Amino acid sequence: MIKKIIISACLLLSLVSFAQEGTSSPYSFYGIGDVRFKGTLENRSMAGVAVEQDSIHMNLQNPASYASLKLTTFTLGGTYGTTTLKNNTESANARRTTLDYLAVGLPFGKFGLGFGLIPYSSVGYKIESISENGTENNKRFNGTGGLNKAFLGLGYKIAPNFSVGADVNYNFGKIETNSLEFINGVPIGTRELNSADLSGVNFNLGMMYQTKIYKKISVFSSLTYSLESTLTSKNTRNISTVIYNSNFDLAVVDALDDVKTEKSITMPSKISLSAGIGEAKKWLLGGKISYGKTSGQANDYNDEANVGYGKYGSVSLGGYYVPNYNSFSSYAKRIVYRAGIKYEKTGLVINSESINDMGLTFGLGLPITGSFSNVNFGLELGKKGTTKANLVQENYANLSVSFSLNDRWFEKRKFN
Repeated sequence: MIKKIIISACLLLSLVSFAQEGTSSPYSFYGIGDVRFKGTLENRSMAGVAVEQDSIHMNLQNPASYASLKLTTFTLGGTYGTTTLKNNTESANARRTTLDYLAVGLPFGKFGLGFGLIPYSSVGYKIESISENGTENNKRFNGTGGLNKAFLGLGYKIAPNFSVGADVNYNFGKIETNSLEFINGVPIGTRELNSADLSGVNFNLGMMYQTKIYKKISVFSSLTYSLESTLTSKNTRNISTVIYNSNFDLAVVDALDDVKTEKSITMPSKISLSAGIGEAKKWLLGGKISYGKTSGQANDYNDEANVGYGKYGSVSLGGYYVPNYNSFSSYAKRIVYRAGIKYEKTGLVINSESINDMGLTFGLGLPITGSFSNVNFGLELGKKGTTKANLVQENYANLSVSFSLNDRWFEKRKFN
């Protein structure tokens, strides 16, 4: 049954582009877009904390975790998000539905293999700048696209409580931006259309260790390191004169020849350290610290004088609680309750203001009776950006759902 679900999902995804408008943030204009969370909903519901060597759930943040899988695992997640965008004078609302990840994990004794597809960044904005005195041109900006990762990872269990792993990511995607400059009352304007085709490869390393310190109480730890890499961006720019109507539908009147350039974008190294304490299948409390350098992500079409790319940093605290995971009399006692809190310094600096993200996360893991599979729900509430220095603050709420489906593969049956 699980195999049929996986095949059906893969066929569905082959008909639908994975590169989607996964954000409504005006800050996705900069760099390569709004960087998405890399991980499953189970970890996201704990603010990104993922330190336990789980045997039935995939941990996409650390390839060493694949060595702990005991069953073939298929996981799929998506999010419905709403955002209120506001500045000092006005506000607006935006909604979006996204596919967050698709992954498969396979156990092979001391080895574990993981592969799948996950979005790295998303671009999705619509911005309008209207001249108040009529002496300057009005401007409209919009952008779509993003960067995706197809990954393949391998984990190896050196000892029962210690594992290491590595994965390789093929990054690919396309970002398109469109800017229109016009004057009120004049139906002719100037449009600049930019397209960037992105591609590149990067590697991640990881290790996980756990040890029992008192009876059923254990200490867990996780370390990951992403090596610095390079993205190749093949850019195409076209400037044209257009006619527009009240709905801003554009018709090209005259266009210049395309200008094509190629640029290398640096993807900075990043290190993450997580630690926690708890009782397996009962409770866990952990924390995570990440650090990285984000300079060099600007491209030709969005390299602004008032924008900088500083150091990235984040800290989060989260955990879970299960009343009684093997209870036969009460389904509610087998539910996994998750929560967390996070603070992230994105590294993006605009008008000398650092763009930061902070939020609360909550989640439920609902077991599917008669199997090791489960359905997960998560809620994320947060704030990104600021209204200072004429910037925009985003108040967001994300409702997510995921499936973690487990089965035994490569096992020869004795009876049909």
